[in-house]
Amino acid sequence: MLNQLFSIPLLNIHGETKSMGDFMAKAILVVNTASECGFTPQYQELEQLWQRYSAQGLMVLGFPCNQFGQQEKGSNQEIEAFCQLNYGVSFPMFAKVEVNGSDAHPLFRYLKSQAPGLLGHQAIKWNFTKFLISDEGRRVERFAPVTKPLTLEDKIVRILTVSPTD
Repeated sequence: MLNQLFSIPLLNIHGETKSMGDFMAKAILVVNTASECGFTPQYQELEQLWQRYSAQGLMVLGFPCNQFGQQEKGSNQEIEAFCQLNYGVSFPMFAKVEVNGSDAHPLFRYLKSQAPGLLGHQAIKWNFTKFLISDEGRRVERFAPVTKPLTLEDKIVRILTVSPTD
């Protein structure tokens, strides 16, 4: 299963091919994002987490998605400029993806299978759904769009401070 997660191909916001294996870390926070959403200000808290904990092993990965209310209409270049200008985003951002349906990106198919939503539903309901991956990919937790990123700080700190023998 670990090979499955870390072999998933990705395309960053600049069009460069990557894989999840390029972003292996003690904790990985994956978020489907949008620039015109009521939750868009969460970019600021995501950036704060990235700034505070990237040196200790946190990766924050943003995946723009236009599937919810067409709230991410821009091109990858426009999305990147918006995120940097308005929120100072410096964490890795990726090319726009779909998170639901037959064209859902393999990463989101994997994450939804590992951490279904309420009542076992695998669909992502809205922008800024968060997935926290830990234990070298063995644990995936899902958090609703209304969950503010900074409320995950304690969980992230616990993951980052656990030694491999704990």
